[in-house]
Amino acid sequence: MKPYILLFSIVLFMQSCKSDKNNTSTIISDENTLTVSEKIAQAYGVKNWDDVNTITFSFNVKKDSTVFKRSWEWSPKTNDVKLMTDTDTLNYNRNQVDSTSINADKSFINDKFWLLAPFNLFWDSGTTVTDPVIEKAPISEKMLNKITLTYTNEGGYTPGDAYDFYYNDDFLVEEWIYRKGNSVEPSMITTWENDTDFKGVLLALNHKKMDDDWELYFTDVTIK
Repeated sequence: MKPYILLFSIVLFMQSCKSDKNNTSTIISDENTLTVSEKIAQAYGVKNWDDVNTITFSFNVKKDSTVFKRSWEWSPKTNDVKLMTDTDTLNYNRNQVDSTSINADKSFINDKFWLLAPFNLFWDSGTTVTDPVIEKAPISEKMLNKITLTYTNEGGYTPGDAYDFYYNDDFLVEEWIYRKGNSVEPSMITTWENDTDFKGVLLALNHKKMDDDWELYFTDVTIK
């Protein structure tokens, strides 16, 4: 195992690995019977996902004056993944993850979830989603709609996690809470900012904490 991959596994302090089933279906049910998950995925352009051959992005985390970065190229139709760092490159296929690529895959699932969480609401199996309620958002204190996504205790890299999505009436996420292992207390709370359209796929490129010099953000994003 290359040392840099081990380092990447340590830098999962933002804690977002979850059960990923390689399902990227874009089939939306009848418009009149859409679930909240489908409405959120639709607002972010899931119907255009079938047109995506390759997506590239750099995942960055800034804490005070320190910035961590790793870059990815993913072909969702074939599940080929390329991890790129300043010192090395690793290619693997998500259908054939082994001991040489499993730590990189954990990092990829973490980073991809931050980028595509509205789609994972719709894609992922083995989850439960609560009925929507209206609650005060933890950072802005705005009254927003809220649903909770919970993963089962089986499968995935970190099973049992829960996510509280706070979204507006346009079904766009404004804030979320991550709760490791479905704990009562939040493990992380961040904003969702800088929604940017990439060929019909809407991505939130910036996430910030409250009262902390910390930001998770995406750069070098392309869709082909």
